[in-house]
Amino acid sequence: MSQKNLLFSRIEALNYRTRAAKKHGVYPYMHCSDAVSGVHITVNGRPMLQFASYSYLDLLGHPKINAAAKQALDKFGTGTHGVRFLTGTTRVHVELEKKIASFKKTEDALAISTGYGANFGTISALLGRNDTVISDKINHASIVDGCILSRAHFVRFEHNDMEALDKALHGASRKGTKLVVTDAVFSMDGDIVDLPEMIRVCRKHKAMLMVDEAHSLGVLGKKGTGIEEHFGIDPREGLIDIKMGTLSKTIPSIGGYIAGSSRLVNYLKHSIRPFIFSAALPPASAAAAKTAFEVMGEETWRVEKLRKNTAFFLKTLKDRGFDTLRSQTPIVPIIIGEERKALEMTHLAKEKGIFIVPILPPAVEPNTARIRATVTAGHSLQEIERAVHVFEQIARSTGILR
Repeated sequence: MSQKNLLFSRIEALNYRTRAAKKHGVYPYMHCSDAVSGVHITVNGRPMLQFASYSYLDLLGHPKINAAAKQALDKFGTGTHGVRFLTGTTRVHVELEKKIASFKKTEDALAISTGYGANFGTISALLGRNDTVISDKINHASIVDGCILSRAHFVRFEHNDMEALDKALHGASRKGTKLVVTDAVFSMDGDIVDLPEMIRVCRKHKAMLMVDEAHSLGVLGKKGTGIEEHFGIDPREGLIDIKMGTLSKTIPSIGGYIAGSSRLVNYLKHSIRPFIFSAALPPASAAAAKTAFEVMGEETWRVEKLRKNTAFFLKTLKDRGFDTLRSQTPIVPIIIGEERKALEMTHLAKEKGIFIVPILPPAVEPNTARIRATVTAGHSLQEIERAVHVFEQIARSTGILR
């Protein structure tokens, strides 16, 4: 078979699967919503309870954040007509970066148009052929792509296994830089990295450490500042060399950031391709993100509410017999196993007014297809209980629970 026919064969195979799923009414992705929040979503005119949102602190639609975005829109318009490196940097971008650095207690920060670009751009800009990058086996795809693009020697270690990390670092070349990269909260399993032990192992082997806080910002720590606060680590000690985060989950905007030393950030400003060659964040989005950090500091009750809702959601699911792996966070995997049953459960839940999404291989290991449900600070206990009741009904009717 020619290369062209092989490509067309792969395309047609995927198209066949999606067409079949749509025909049977179980295609679960890219629903066109009319309205969305951290708690509710309306799809094709039908309102549902939302249990698939990353708006962990329920800040999407917050009046103060909306007002800041509108003010920036009136002042700067809808875009910047350029990349940050040339004509696209506004006062709002600079203020956002100062706010991030203050929040994460670093010398400086850099805001980038996407979280994906922040990860793969940073890793590929820092490393080269003589370096080694070591990544947790279930890190986000943006980290994996950055590791591959860097052309460094790429090593993956078993999930959250610090002995395996120690062995990987021990076997790494003594030449070049050694960089360890990890998610803080793992987006498919909802568990938390063993950061204190990872820091100890990195220091032992003189390796740099980069932590992706996409799902820990606003979630971990009493004030929601993230993984260091969760473990009682003083961020000013500089034990994490590179702090990455997103502006599109807890922060209800778009983009990503890198926070660290002023030397690191200055280097990245002149090196990250997604920063140099991608259009700047729209000023309204930058203003929304900056104001969201302020709201987090003012409305600290949201973090405590999220913590209580998470504990209630996890306990209620476990009491009904569901397997939620090792999740300790608002990301709650409900293990189904079979892809077909995960799709069926997703469809039936939506029929009963609960919006959820399935996660299927290859995004997760074979035979671990799951519903990835997320809870927010905006949900009431009654809404959480209602969702779990629906999950239990469906799981028993489809043989997932016996």
